[in-house]
Amino acid sequence: MWISGRKVVRLVGLLTLATVLQSSLTMPARAEFPEKPIRLIVPFAPGGGTDTIARSLGSLMAKSLKQPVIIENKPGGSTMIGSEAVASSPADGYTLLVATLAHAVNPSMQPKMPYDTQKAFAAVTLIGDSHNVLVVRPDSPFKTVGDIIEAAKKSPGKFSFASQGSGTSAHLAGEMLKNLAKIDLLHVPYRGAGPALTDLLGGQVDMMFATNAAVAGFIANNRLRPIAVTAPAGQSKISGVPTVEETVPGYVVDSWYALYARSGTPQQIIDKIVDAVKVAAQDQSFIKRAEGEGITLRPGSPPELDAFVRADMERWRKIITENKITTE
Repeated sequence: MWISGRKVVRLVGLLTLATVLQSSLTMPARAEFPEKPIRLIVPFAPGGGTDTIARSLGSLMAKSLKQPVIIENKPGGSTMIGSEAVASSPADGYTLLVATLAHAVNPSMQPKMPYDTQKAFAAVTLIGDSHNVLVVRPDSPFKTVGDIIEAAKKSPGKFSFASQGSGTSAHLAGEMLKNLAKIDLLHVPYRGAGPALTDLLGGQVDMMFATNAAVAGFIANNRLRPIAVTAPAGQSKISGVPTVEETVPGYVVDSWYALYARSGTPQQIIDKIVDAVKVAAQDQSFIKRAEGEGITLRPGSPPELDAFVRADMERWRKIITENKITTE
């Protein structure tokens, strides 16, 4: 049977439309992010400052995103074990890294890394920053930074300081004191702030530059005594506790917490996560808890985090190189 060209065109058009309509009915709609639980990878053992912040933040993010936020602790390897778990995860926003200063320091300290820090991660947002607190046991003979310097000069290498791992803020804080004060202290690294604090309380180590988040409770219960804060001179947030810089000129070390996703994560997903963190940072209970631990919450944009961390990388690269700091 003969069919005119115009009818053929119309018939083809109707068949195409029918195919499209059928496909739209059978094809499942793309789900809105998130449609399943989100994992926050903490590259430290449970009980430390990073773990505390992650759990507080995660519970609030879950409310905004309407999905559970699960904390997974993956300590070890100077945070590289936890970081690699994110670097090798799908770029879908469901696996996030709670990064700290070690994220900026590792490229300068680690001879071999399982990922390229600059290429493997997508910046999400800064969570907040704080300064470390130099703490000792209540029965320690050290009352001031000057006491530590004097004792260390008399007995080089005798006194030890703990950290939650090589390349962490606690480690670098001690190394900076060693170099600026020209003293010799023994560094004892642990797999997380929790184990380090356990040994400090038990007398196995002499001191620790810990985050406020990790030691605020011990200080409040008089189980640890704060000696000094690593903030700039005059900016200590702990009443009656001076800064290290007031004794050692030029000494300032800060800690920070941030979120990273796998590189390639869609921008609209990152934006949703940033919004959830910003909502969490307005929660009065979270603000109060953070302030009590010396943390200033200041989430921002991905480009702001990227610029902040790149500057920190350069700062510590210079110090690590000049001071010949290694992971050994």
